Amino acid sequence: MLVGAEAPDTGVWHEETVDVDQFLLVLVSGLASGAVYGLMGLGLVIIYRATDVVNFALASLATIGLYAALTLYDRGLPLILAAGAAIVVTAAVGLAARETVIRPLAHGELLSALVMTMAVSLIAESVISTIWGDQPQLFPSLVDGSVSFGDAAIPTQSLLTIGVAAVAMALVAYLFGRTTIGSAMRAVAESADTAQILGLGTQRIARVAWALGLGLGALAAILYAPRAGLLPTVLSAPLFRAFAGIFLGGLTSMYGAVIGGLTVGVLDNLAASYVSAGYRDTFVFSFTIVVLLIRPQGLFGVRAFQRV
Repeated sequence: MLVGAEAPDTGVWHEETVDVDQFLLVLVSGLASGAVYGLMGLGLVIIYRATDVVNFALASLATIGLYAALTLYDRGLPLILAAGAAIVVTAAVGLAARETVIRPLAHGELLSALVMTMAVSLIAESVISTIWGDQPQLFPSLVDGSVSFGDAAIPTQSLLTIGVAAVAMALVAYLFGRTTIGSAMRAVAESADTAQILGLGTQRIARVAWALGLGLGALAAILYAPRAGLLPTVLSAPLFRAFAGIFLGGLTSMYGAVIGGLTVGVLDNLAASYVSAGYRDTFVFSFTIVVLLIRPQGLFGVRAFQRV
């Protein structure tokens, strides 16, 4: 080798850099997906803790809000206002469904309430298909462009999704930890009978919990729709991954729903990128099953003993 001659470029350093950039893209995409699952899971847990109802209709009701938002946007309403309208529409339709078919059920009819939410979901999808049709539609991104990091171009929409979800989750934590209505909701979650003895309006608290949970579901839908498009069943897959997240984190734990959703999102994207896209759900749900076999109450849940 001649003195002063440059060593040949083997490409190893460049390959390692590309691998790191690729991993960063996968990680950010996973966190963005997990933020959506975490928001939906948080909404499901809030409703469940306040009313003992597992709301399978949350995704379909949020989809109604998405279609309403797109209609308003196409008619000239600014996107941010249309997004706000989606949250309001979702909460309003969801509360109407609760008052009509869920509340009349006798106390403790958990299976009947579960079946009712499934029925509401099917009805909502049918209404969407009748009014807006079944053809795929594009939903506009809240922001465009990307942020460069090395050779990686991270979509700004993904970063916005993570940021908005983090702020929403922090506000929910503040609501439950620092406000009167949050304390009342926690009291109802611990014992509805005790809360009623203390003079707390359980039905009013239940309505607030449903509105909040549905609003979080609608926010998750708004953040998810720009990259997935719009179909009557567009939120079916995120809903089941959100359920995987809340079972992984613990059905009664709000923090568990968030951490579980983020975990599912990251694992889902890692499996799709480094194993096979066809096995992403198999990998995620297998991991969830293993955790539940070891710790049935989830990572952050509390073990409860019930007679069955």
